[in-house]
Amino acid sequence: MEINWTKEVEMRKEALLEDLFTILRVDSVRDDSKATPEMPVGPGPKEALEAFLEIGERDGFITKNVDNLAGHIEYGVGEELMGVFGHVDVVPTGTGWETNPFEPIIKNDRIYARGSSDDKGPSMAAYYAIKIIRDLGLPVSKRVRMIIGTDEESGWQCMTHYLKHEETPAFGFSPDADFPIINGEKGNQSLYVRFRNEVAGGKNQLTSFDAGLRENMVPQDATVVFTSSETANIKTAWDNFVENNPVKGTVTVEGDTVTIEVVGKSAHGMNPAAGINAGTYLAVFLNQFNFGGEAAKFFSLITDYIHLEFTAEKIGLAHTDEIMGELTMNAGIFTFTAEEGGQIALNFRYPTGVSAEGLEINLEAALSQYGITIAKGGLGKEPHYVPADDPLVKTLLAVYEKHTGLKGKERSIGGGTYGRLLKRGVAYGALFPDSIDTMHQANEFLALDDLFRATAIYADAIYELIK
Repeated sequence: MEINWTKEVEMRKEALLEDLFTILRVDSVRDDSKATPEMPVGPGPKEALEAFLEIGERDGFITKNVDNLAGHIEYGVGEELMGVFGHVDVVPTGTGWETNPFEPIIKNDRIYARGSSDDKGPSMAAYYAIKIIRDLGLPVSKRVRMIIGTDEESGWQCMTHYLKHEETPAFGFSPDADFPIINGEKGNQSLYVRFRNEVAGGKNQLTSFDAGLRENMVPQDATVVFTSSETANIKTAWDNFVENNPVKGTVTVEGDTVTIEVVGKSAHGMNPAAGINAGTYLAVFLNQFNFGGEAAKFFSLITDYIHLEFTAEKIGLAHTDEIMGELTMNAGIFTFTAEEGGQIALNFRYPTGVSAEGLEINLEAALSQYGITIAKGGLGKEPHYVPADDPLVKTLLAVYEKHTGLKGKERSIGGGTYGRLLKRGVAYGALFPDSIDTMHQANEFLALDDLFRATAIYADAIYELIK
């Protein structure tokens, strides 16, 4: 029997949108300040997880909440288990939104909301794919679980806990990237460059410097506060700087205290060249003035080794793998206070041929003249690759080609998805080659056509893998 998956999605699109909007309305940014044992990563992610599971329970699926960190919706019979991994947590909204990021709205056939493309929209598409298979009563020989996480944008605490207590799927995919497929993911490691708190000397005394929200986001906003004996020169220099650089901002002077606020452009940390890093541009501007002690080193290091250095070539860490591509570096968070000193969070996405330990050792050696220390952030993730001839990869590519008429081919990215949780795990959609990627940016959106096309592809692919 030939199934018209596109028609099946068309029949359910209003219900799909209604359920998706329910999830999008939840502010599910991780909030450790409100975390409790019952809300391990804060109330928002817990609420979004519960809302998703309630939809599955309403529709008659087997559901399970695993300690408010993760959960699953299961369908099918058989010993072998397929996993479809999505997440309901989102990155902070940042500035620059033209609409309420947690009140979804459709404009120009696009859904605007935080999480619309990363990853609530694709996750709901995958859920409806499973629902269509169940609604049609199609015969299956395997089980499939829609596994939902709440901490993908931070430390993956959710999946560490879930896989410790629940069955690990034999294979699967995450709807959290691009079509035709992502069967290779670079390693992911953050390193913190730390400075002492000595700021004495110089015509300018740094009080505070702050930029960035998350290590995996290009900082859109940056602010510095300092005292100065040359305020007039600074205002004139700033006007010239803005004319020649792709940032905007304001300078406020009150007595001898100067505050500069800069606005750049956010982007996903796996592709830092797509953004405009407000933190590095502000540091470059400040580096031309006379600051004392560690503050001078802070601005100098950023200017000489980090600004526009997306492949870490000047630091000596550049590396390219034939399959996985080149190493990238995103300077995601900058902080400096006169009381506590400074820190720069560098997030590296690295291919095969590089190790996290090597990055740490070589970074410290390259920057030793600044007297800094290096600390590793979190556990990190090693490079992940599923061969192109694996039946999972071949099946997913074949379904993509069938629905789009486009040639499917393997691809590696710098982003990290839940696909890497499984030895035979990949990422699969939901963005198409012609989609506009707004993940982690202001005014994030997902095109309606992409949502519905992805749902049809997911339904076809999942059925092919579990029938």
